Amino acid sequence: MDRGLIAVRYAKALLESAIQLKKEDTVYAEMQTLSDNYLQVPQLRFTIDNPTLDNDKKLSLLKTACGGDVTDLTVRFLELVFQEGRESALQFMATSYITLYRKHKNIIRGKLTTAVPVSAETEAKMKQMVESRTHGNVEFNTEVDPSIIGGFILEYDTYCLDASVKTKLNNVLQQMTV
Repeated sequence: MDRGLIAVRYAKALLESAIQLKKEDTVYAEMQTLSDNYLQVPQLRFTIDNPTLDNDKKLSLLKTACGGDVTDLTVRFLELVFQEGRESALQFMATSYITLYRKHKNIIRGKLTTAVPVSAETEAKMKQMVESRTHGNVEFNTEVDPSIIGGFILEYDTYCLDASVKTKLNNVLQQMTV
């Protein structure tokens, strides 16, 4: 069976249980932390997949990777994953939960890239604009990238508005060389 399909099934079951227990937000934060730790600490995957390491030690490590003080639901979920021998798909389960949670809560990810840091007020206005266009909640990140020279790049959902000076200069250059 496809690892992605398995991960989605487990993530759906976790989300449904979390919703029933009204812990979906807490579990969401734990799954985000776990997913981030899988990305930032590549050794985590190798350690969890190591067949010589005791499952209790792996479970303890995963609790820490979820943020330390995790909900009982997350602990039971991790125990079930180990019981079924599906720990190799745990990273995919975490990211699947995040995706399903965002869909359930109508959360859209947005990103604003600027050449210099922007004020909190400007960031809030951009976030509000995206929320009014999408009729949803927005998880908004800002990033500073001096290489765009000036202006901004706004990305959300499948939309990208590139109003950077770098892109405009590249467009002018392209028109001049054609």
